[in-house]
Amino acid sequence: MQRWIVSGIIVMLLLGSGGFFARRIYQQNRPQPIWVPLALNPELAADKQHEIANELKQKLLDPKILLQVSKDLKLPAKFALGSDEAAAREISQRLFVDVGEADSPTGLKVPSINVGINGKRKEAGLSGEIAIRLMQEVWKILGLKAPEKPF
Repeated sequence: MQRWIVSGIIVMLLLGSGGFFARRIYQQNRPQPIWVPLALNPELAADKQHEIANELKQKLLDPKILLQVSKDLKLPAKFALGSDEAAAREISQRLFVDVGEADSPTGLKVPSINVGINGKRKEAGLSGEIAIRLMQEVWKILGLKAPEKPF
């Protein structure tokens, strides 16, 4: 009888540890988009906000911009891809530009354009680097001076 109890305890420990590691792998592979908000004038019409977001996305999807982002961040090695062109295609598939809300320094919610990257939770650091690098391109596209402090 004692052998069965010991065997049962061992089986329960193995099942528990297997479940723990399965849950951990599941959590790390869940989607986690990372974005940087660009605040807009609160009085701007919703149609105009969506129009600006669509235009900005089309300009950011320019292959030259994506290729430069890939080269600057050395993405082929980080994504385990063969070339900068493949990494640029990967960025173009993950890139999103949408209208949302952001917190203003006064504590109020203001409309914003969110420029970001869709990725997995375990890639959050890399997605953040790409989003920040894309915001540098957004400042160039808009013809504005980039803020001095980082995002």
